[in-house]
Amino acid sequence: MLPRERVQAAFEHRPADRIPIYHGGWSAWAARVVLGREAYVGGGIQQWREACALWQGPEAHAEFIERSFQDALAVSLAARQDMIRPEYWRYPVKPTRRLDEHTFLYGDPEGLWEVRRFDPLSEMFQVVDKSPRPPTTIEDLERLVEQSEKELERYNPSRASFETYARAQDTRGEEYAVAGAGVGVGIPQTAEWLMAMVMRPDLVARYLDVTAACAERNAAVMADIGIRYLRGGGDFAGNSGPMYSPRAFHELVLPRLQRVSEACHKVGCYHLFASDGNLWPVADDLFGRSGVDGFYEIDRLAGMDLRLLRERFPRLTLLGGLASQTLHLGTRDDVVAQALDALESARELQGVIVGVSNYPVPGTPPENILAMLETIRDNR
Repeated sequence: MLPRERVQAAFEHRPADRIPIYHGGWSAWAARVVLGREAYVGGGIQQWREACALWQGPEAHAEFIERSFQDALAVSLAARQDMIRPEYWRYPVKPTRRLDEHTFLYGDPEGLWEVRRFDPLSEMFQVVDKSPRPPTTIEDLERLVEQSEKELERYNPSRASFETYARAQDTRGEEYAVAGAGVGVGIPQTAEWLMAMVMRPDLVARYLDVTAACAERNAAVMADIGIRYLRGGGDFAGNSGPMYSPRAFHELVLPRLQRVSEACHKVGCYHLFASDGNLWPVADDLFGRSGVDGFYEIDRLAGMDLRLLRERFPRLTLLGGLASQTLHLGTRDDVVAQALDALESARELQGVIVGVSNYPVPGTPPENILAMLETIRDNR
């Protein structure tokens, strides 16, 4: 079978010649282990690289875009994935000033500004300083929502809006499944928005309506490109459970997820949802009533077990089974045992695509990354 045929078989819960594989992402550290060279993939490190490229000029930025695309495909193929991820984190905003090798200032130095610094060890590119500003109020959120509603009237995504995904589909889609994007729906995890859920749920509902409407339009474009597996979701849970109540999820998030699922299905696409953490308190809504087709970033160590998920949600396609924490902190034997267990679960259950729950974080022992890849290669 072709890799894309294995992925399709998993979503149809049919057997395949081999267990399909999809790792949701690679840090630059881990990709170097896989490729044996520096790779332009990852999280904050890609945002910092883009800042450097924008600072150097249009030619450097074009080179960054091209290398990032080529390396995203290269690491997916080297890891023998059946579904490939064509794009990683971006921050396409030109900095105002370069303060040192790792630090950039954005915005108006005489007005609103922020400083972002890259940390090579964690590969994060975070805000470390910013101009004084008053606390965000409910009134501020209302103005933001009003502005978003006005912008929605003009939002008309096209193939050019997802150029990297279209290119991946055009060049690799005959053989591989391409992981799409653009259908995320979630409540921002800030104190202001969490407070608004209590004080102004109508405001949160309007915000989610805008994101759902954008997702509906994005799904149509992805389908036109030829991509069928659309990644969405949004982190909202830790090991102890969601950051807000099941009632709030049911009343605010569920109806918008249902809208997005319906839009995906209407154009022949699958709706995939991602979040780390323990999602059992909202599982019946999230994996049952929402119409979501697939669950990725499955957090095994937070209790999201493949067998338990399959027993409770027989129609749900599962992507994961390997904990990034085990890769990072476990022994080689731990990694091999967990990989074998995930592969065996996939054989027993069908409708399972094996891979790392999130991504191998910077500092993960190279021997563990290689042990995972070798175990999958030899036992799938």
